[in-house]
Amino acid sequence: MSEEKSRKPANTAFKQQRLKAWQPLLTPKTVLPTLFVAGIIFAPLGGLFLYESDTVNEIIIDYTHCKDANSTAQSLDSNLYSYRFTDEGTGQMYAPTYRFIPNSVEGESGICAIRFTVPIQLKTPIFLYYRLTNFYQNHRKYVKSLSYNQLHGDVITTAEAQSSCSPVAVDENNKIYYPCGLIANSMFNDTFSVYFVNPPGSTESKDMQFSETGIAWPADKKRLADTKMNPADIVPPPNWVKKYPNGYSAEDIFHPQDDEHFQVWMRTSWYPTFRKLYSALREGTLEAGTYEVNVTLNYDITAYGGTKSIILTGTSFLGDRNPFMGLSWIIMGCVCTFLGVVFLGWHFFKPR
Repeated sequence: MSEEKSRKPANTAFKQQRLKAWQPLLTPKTVLPTLFVAGIIFAPLGGLFLYESDTVNEIIIDYTHCKDANSTAQSLDSNLYSYRFTDEGTGQMYAPTYRFIPNSVEGESGICAIRFTVPIQLKTPIFLYYRLTNFYQNHRKYVKSLSYNQLHGDVITTAEAQSSCSPVAVDENNKIYYPCGLIANSMFNDTFSVYFVNPPGSTESKDMQFSETGIAWPADKKRLADTKMNPADIVPPPNWVKKYPNGYSAEDIFHPQDDEHFQVWMRTSWYPTFRKLYSALREGTLEAGTYEVNVTLNYDITAYGGTKSIILTGTSFLGDRNPFMGLSWIIMGCVCTFLGVVFLGWHFFKPR
């Protein structure tokens, strides 16, 4: 009979658990200084972060129901907009207004003209975002509805499209949608133009030339490439019909690596309320005065029971306006200091 193999671990420091170890001893001399030092560090840093957040100028205007307005400017209720400026300025502040300008061409999208006041000079960079609410980009079925191989430029079969992009995979003629999937089909497609109304020394509005390039992450652009599929075998997604009314051809086909708005949209959000960058003004300033944003209304967010807004904002070294980080650090510093005082009193009256 063969000798049974021993299951005893090798006689080494690692396998016999003889490695050197260190375990902190939680004594008043170590815990109390740690809590007080953490409180002294966290609270002032939180105050700094909160201050930096408050130095960011921000304008938020909800234009969800602009399509239901008429051609007369309508002042918005206070719950539909938010002004946050570092200074009140010298000019008078007015509630923003919007009006709907129907398109003269039947069936084409109208324009929402949003007008608002900027009381102080805003320094660049200034970013224009759109914000959507009640839009669950984090839904599992939604997040998985795309084909990475197709976006890389690879040729995919009908079966592969149906496996990756359902329910927006192929049309009734069994042609593959390009790009396929729910994410691409639901891409936000309102467009924005920003104008300075009657600037000093001029009677005409000035186009502020917000740039729509440099808004996507370089990593998102690198993973996209032109498709190698025959244009005759692919069709635009159902919601892209207005953009490609005659379908795809060799001369007129979607190039994902050139469309930064598509790249921004394809980086899905973790939350049902989110903002995505549309354009940026990186040179010059926004002078105090009246501005108008003309929005081409292509996207019906009410189909999802949500709202859509524009956001004009500056930035600090921490990013855009967000008091959460500063408040959380202040609260943590206060909690550490409070616990330090409690444990110090406990140790004073009931020492070990």
